[in-house]
Amino acid sequence: MLSGQLADGFTTIFVGELMDRFGHFKLWHAGGSILVAISFSSVFGSCVPCKLMGTNSSTLETVGYSTFATIFNVGWAVTQVAHMSMVNCMSSNPTSRVSLVSCRNAFTMVANLSLYGIALLIFTILQSVNVMFQYRWIAYVSISIGSCFVVIFLVGTKEPGSIRHCVDKSLSRISWTYWFKKVLYYQVALVYTLTRLVTNVSQAFLAFYVINDLEMSQSSKALVPAIIYICSLIVSVILQETRWSSWRLKLYFSAGAVLWILSGLGIVFLPSRMHNLMYAISIIIGAANALMTVTSISMEGVLVGEDLNGCAFVYGSLSFVDKVSCGVVLYILESYQGSTEIRSNLGTA
Repeated sequence: MLSGQLADGFTTIFVGELMDRFGHFKLWHAGGSILVAISFSSVFGSCVPCKLMGTNSSTLETVGYSTFATIFNVGWAVTQVAHMSMVNCMSSNPTSRVSLVSCRNAFTMVANLSLYGIALLIFTILQSVNVMFQYRWIAYVSISIGSCFVVIFLVGTKEPGSIRHCVDKSLSRISWTYWFKKVLYYQVALVYTLTRLVTNVSQAFLAFYVINDLEMSQSSKALVPAIIYICSLIVSVILQETRWSSWRLKLYFSAGAVLWILSGLGIVFLPSRMHNLMYAISIIIGAANALMTVTSISMEGVLVGEDLNGCAFVYGSLSFVDKVSCGVVLYILESYQGSTEIRSNLGTA
């Protein structure tokens, strides 16, 4: 996981710089999508290097799966930076930019919920086969549907480079050092990174928390995230209808942060006998995630402003900080959890 996050993070910087230099966001998006489709199917498929070498060596399996995981993260980074950069190039109006970000976040929730629907359908149809085969079909169906929507997006969306106010070739390209001289860059980086840490780390450990700590039913590890996604979707749609300004971005972000603090306190002090309250907390978390995610990404748009010839580097560099931070934090938490379990087992031995 850490190697994948690091590969993702470093790729975003180089990709952002190259996009600012050469443009063609749709071409980058298409290339990244192809890498994601190929590598994702390979991760859930059998070990390709093992088949080629005719051996089932655990070392070769680790190398093979790590390679495809790295390729997946590289492709994901390319797709993400290209897609996020297009937002600023489609409109210079602050309210329109936030609306586009809200729409993007809403469809992210739709994609997450669709994955649950696909999984439920596969588990229902293929009950008699083993779990590995079921997950392989979930991956293949998801990739096929996702690829169709990528084609629709590429065909139906106009290349931002052809729009008058984006990537003006008459203007000199903005050096990446330009952003490091702006105080706002560091402020937005802090806000965005903390937001991603809260949403990503909580998502990674939520299923373990509801099963191991709250002792809820197995279905809760799917139901609780589903509630979060649905609430995030609803709030994201509502945010599209808001007229935005800088103080409203700060206000809505602060509201999301307060909701997450309250949710965090509830999670820390919630006794297992009252675990059903976790469903109510999930509603608050979903709203908080949408408020913080939409506003923090929109703050990146405020940072870019009219400096569109350097917008891809902004998204790439901030994504780098996000990916590396999340990878390191997850690694530390996993290491701490592992050492705690070992000490607990030694104490009961």
